Amino acid sequence: MKETLKYLAGIAGPSGYGSKSTAEQVTQDYCCSSSVPSHRLTAIITGATSGIGAETARVLAKRGVRIVMPARDLAKASKVKEGIQRENPKAEVIIMEIDLSSLTSVNRFCSQFLALRLPLNILINNGGIYSKGLEYSEDKIEMTFATNYLGHHFLTEKLLEKMVETAAQTGIRGRIINVSSVIHSWVKRESFCFNQLLNPKNYNGTKAYAQSKLANILHVKELAKQLKARNARVTINAVHPGIVKTGIIRAHKGFITDSVFFIASKLLKSTSQGASTTCYVALSPELEGVTGKYFADCNENECSNLANDESEAYKLWKQTRFLIHRRLCQPTAKSVLGHSVMYI
Repeated sequence: MKETLKYLAGIAGPSGYGSKSTAEQVTQDYCCSSSVPSHRLTAIITGATSGIGAETARVLAKRGVRIVMPARDLAKASKVKEGIQRENPKAEVIIMEIDLSSLTSVNRFCSQFLALRLPLNILINNGGIYSKGLEYSEDKIEMTFATNYLGHHFLTEKLLEKMVETAAQTGIRGRIINVSSVIHSWVKRESFCFNQLLNPKNYNGTKAYAQSKLANILHVKELAKQLKARNARVTINAVHPGIVKTGIIRAHKGFITDSVFFIASKLLKSTSQGASTTCYVALSPELEGVTGKYFADCNENECSNLANDESEAYKLWKQTRFLIHRRLCQPTAKSVLGHSVMYI
């Protein structure tokens, strides 16, 4: 009850920000020198064609960050780019094609991005879907898991060395951010089975979404541990953006309906409030070197016991690596971040 009241009132936490803080407010003291190309940060933001992803891109661009927008819908991406540059003509926004549910598409995007020879300071794994019905990706993997988790895991792996290299060359620590959700805590240990995540027998859209968001946090926990072990100047954290307002259409009116909408309006965040935690974790100097954490309302928060389980995190990482390399027919042996892993 205390936390709920704190949330509703927008009371600031230790960071000085809270649930009512906007993305612009939490980054107002940050200035990236866009006039000097060598000082300009570069951020890749998935899912930036709408919602909190688009707001994250807008605000980071306003702070002088070069934005790379991987998108499946290039027309929507172009409209977001136009809006950003209308507000800030000096903003640099690069649009590139990707389908996060396809390992081949992710691989192609990474090759094309690396060919640009740009630095990479920030990677925001924000894109995601919710699928009410059971669908499969071209890799024959359940679509929610393929898009929300697997595609981002592979994207991060392919770009990680570029981030490590950029950090070493610039002295600016790289930051990876996985956008998760508080709904990850709904997942029970007994139902979190890798094979079932790939090909569920009894599909439930909400359950699939929650499982993918738990996987996002477990990815953070394991990769943070690996990066620390190699003394890489790259951090990775997870964020819960909150539940953001959408265009809800009322089919019926009445006291009960109006009451429900009134209560919901107090719980839901605006798009800018929803993007605030991502922007804060991406740019705040207060978080220099902070890694492997989970943030909500711009403050470090507690995730579920299962999300904190190191053995579960490593098991998921190992299973994921095996799956990706098997699907892409990679060589049978490969060293990944200091670990020797065999692929069959």
